[in-house]
Amino acid sequence: MDDKELILLVDDDIGNLKRAQNILGSEYRISATTSGKMALSVISKVTPQLVLLDVNMPEMDGFETFEAIKALDGGSSIPVVFLTGDSDADTETRCFEAGATDFVAKPFVPQVLISRVKRILENKHYQNNLEEMVSSQVDTITRIQNEVITGIANLIESRDGSTGLHVKNTQNYVRILTKELRRRGMYPDILDKEYENNTIKASVLHDIGKIKIPDAILLKPGRLDDDEFTIMKTHAALGGEIIDKIIANVEDEKYVEIARQIARSHHERWDGNGYPDRIAGEDIPLCARIMAIADVFDALYQERCYKPPIRPISKVLGILEENSGTQFDPNLLEVFLELKDEIEEVSEG
Repeated sequence: MDDKELILLVDDDIGNLKRAQNILGSEYRISATTSGKMALSVISKVTPQLVLLDVNMPEMDGFETFEAIKALDGGSSIPVVFLTGDSDADTETRCFEAGATDFVAKPFVPQVLISRVKRILENKHYQNNLEEMVSSQVDTITRIQNEVITGIANLIESRDGSTGLHVKNTQNYVRILTKELRRRGMYPDILDKEYENNTIKASVLHDIGKIKIPDAILLKPGRLDDDEFTIMKTHAALGGEIIDKIIANVEDEKYVEIARQIARSHHERWDGNGYPDRIAGEDIPLCARIMAIADVFDALYQERCYKPPIRPISKVLGILEENSGTQFDPNLLEVFLELKDEIEEVSEG
């Protein structure tokens, strides 16, 4: 397969096309068209590395063709060099104001045309490589941040004898539910792709406030008394404060807000009898309402230091259903219950 770079020539003058092909054909693959419409047809099928575009053409001139190219999917990344016999300053100014990468006068001077093309393509390679390097570095930093955040969450969970499965499981349940809600088009004003990703990512920090709860309470094998439970409940508000202190300056603002809402509000109840703020219904952030279902399901289904596991899964789902409209958002819970097979697969995994 020819690995030469593809240049698209667009000029209604056949002679100009032949001259440009003779100048550039030994180093590049050339596709030649005589109209703007033909050029757009070519670009819709294959993406050239560079377009040499005549300004003065009938029916669809160079500027109209240029705008149409930029409107194509991926077209804005294709460098365009205008070709024209009009060497006046107004024409050159108009070319650059339109957004052209360069301007070459006709008739072509071979060395000028070759050097311009080489320079533009070299710059494009450099820019592409730079973007790839930046993207790779961003991906690495994001991965490290995610691993650190998950590691912190697992350390907190390990304090109460957990192996970190609660963090992993609840994140999976949040992922299953959130993706299904978005697939169904529910909460379209809130639940876009970014909100979905942030909710899944932030779910691991829902119990981060437990880091400030004394071991005597966190590890107590059995029911907490009233005073102990009062202290335990502070982990929700403390979690929101910790989020602000440890990640507010290193993470995206929207992610931080969702992480804060999950940590603070995942123990709020639909009927307003939760904590720490006793908010009710849709005043509870959507991400926290999602987290509440995932958290309680896993807490019931898995063994904890204060209780044996509840099995089978149908019994756990039955308990959740009994609390629909009181503890849990009934609309979210209905979807969660319909995802029984996926939930069971994760819980047994």
